[in-house]
Amino acid sequence: MAFPLFFEENLSVSNEFILGEETSKHVSQVLRMKEGEEIRITNGHGQTIIAEIVLADKKKTKVKAIQKTFTESKTSKIIIAISLIKNTNRFEWFAEKATEIGVSAIIPMICKRSEKTHFRMERIRSILISAMLQSQQSWLPELSEPVKFSDLIKKENQQQKFIAHCLAEEKKELKHVALDGNSKIILIGPEGDFTEEEIQEAIQQDYLPVSLGDTRLRTETAGIVAAALLK
Repeated sequence: MAFPLFFEENLSVSNEFILGEETSKHVSQVLRMKEGEEIRITNGHGQTIIAEIVLADKKKTKVKAIQKTFTESKTSKIIIAISLIKNTNRFEWFAEKATEIGVSAIIPMICKRSEKTHFRMERIRSILISAMLQSQQSWLPELSEPVKFSDLIKKENQQQKFIAHCLAEEKKELKHVALDGNSKIILIGPEGDFTEEEIQEAIQQDYLPVSLGDTRLRTETAGIVAAALLK
């Protein structure tokens, strides 16, 4: 049986160390774990430690490292740049599921038709952490502050770049595109889709227009479909 997995951003290099208060509470009060039991801890950057509980305390649980491992990051970096949407719950759902799928980074975008321009960074990050632990991963997706569409397309320099839109223009089915780069980014627009001007701006920056299928998808659903296809 796998040991419970916890997140500690700053893992100590010492063999014995104190867990953060939140993790300590979860270990000792929620799971009621005792001295001698073992847990796993990851820093979200590939490092994982199997540790034995030396002292179970609701504020300062002490553990001893038994085994340290490092998992290399995924060979293909997948970035989902997605417009902020009006419904916060739906964006949070996207963030959770995209993490479970295993995307490398999430970039909230502000487009001309975006109905929202900000989000709760710490709230979304906590959702990413929970999804990482639930899906038993050791890499936490990068999460950036919201970026304007025009600024984003000029600075991103991935090997393969895509923009998914609904306009009746020439575009390829993403599922039929050969994915051969080590880094990929796809742009997902807001509820009202990208404007024609935004699409042309992206094409000028070497983004390939793509379709995600035959049906019109909500923004958050499109983000998940794109993540799965790129994966």
